[in-house]
Amino acid sequence: QVHLVESGGGLVQTGGSLRLSCAASGSIFSINVMGWYRQAPGKQRELVASLTRGGSANYADSVKGRFTISRDNANKNTVYLQINSLKPEDTAVYYCAADSNTVVVGRPYEYWGPGTQVTVSS
Repeated sequence: QVHLVESGGGLVQTGGSLRLSCAASGSIFSINVMGWYRQAPGKQRELVASLTRGGSANYADSVKGRFTISRDNANKNTVYLQINSLKPEDTAVYYCAADSNTVVVGRPYEYWGPGTQVTVSS
């Protein structure tokens, strides 16, 4: 079992920045990809960024150029999501997720954190 805990959400003004953190514990050896999903009220859950064990990062078109996913150099079990130039439409609950497969298609990731709220005021 893998346990994920997010931190770093909050209220920020348009144009501001936030860094979300995700700490993984448990059977971390089984993780081959970690990612960040978000879900806004009334909208579908969206995978916005992912990072494989090998270091390959991918982003949703809606966030390219503003979001950066990275892994802590000292603690490989911690993943970050740097969010810049925040917009009101970025308001959502952000979830850290992980999967034992490197490529995940057609289903959500296996393991999930409880989520952290990001609210962007206009």
